Amino acid sequence: MADSRVEKIINFYELYDWLGTSGQPTPVEFKAIQEAGYQLIINLVPSDAEHAIPNEAELVKNLGLEYVHIPVIWDAPQVADALQFFNEMQANRGKKIFVHCQVNYRVSSFVYLYRTKYLGVDEKQARQDLQWLWEPNASWRKFIEQVAALPIPQADAR
Repeated sequence: MADSRVEKIINFYELYDWLGTSGQPTPVEFKAIQEAGYQLIINLVPSDAEHAIPNEAELVKNLGLEYVHIPVIWDAPQVADALQFFNEMQANRGKKIFVHCQVNYRVSSFVYLYRTKYLGVDEKQARQDLQWLWEPNASWRKFIEQVAALPIPQADAR
C-alpha cells in the first residue's frame, strides 16, 4: 500500500511494493517519495519539457536518493532509450524504484515492456495495467511493437 501523499502525485500507479510510477512530481512530492522509502528515481522527461523541474537531479540527490535521467522525446521514442531503461532496472533490482515522466504515458509504456520482457508478466495483464491510464497512439504502438520484438532475454521475476 502506497503512502497517501505519494498516491496524490499526478497519475500515480503502484505496480509492486518496489515499483511506483507517475507523472511529474513537484519538489514537495519528491520529499514524500523519499519518505515512502523509494531509493531510486528514474526520470523519462526531457529537461526542456514544459513541466520539467530544472534542478530535479540536484533536488533528488539532496534527498539522498539515486537519480537516473533518460530523456525520452515524446514524438520520437528510441529503442536505445528503452534499452537504457531496462539496463537501469536490471542493475537496480532489489531497490525500491520510482519512475516518472510528464503524465505517466512514457513510463507506462516502458514499464509494460520491462514487465513482459524481464519479469515474465503475462502480456494481457501488463497491457491492462498500461491501458489503465492511456491507449498508446500510433507512434507509441509502433515503438512498443519494435521493442517487444527485440531478442532480450527474460530474467527471473522477483
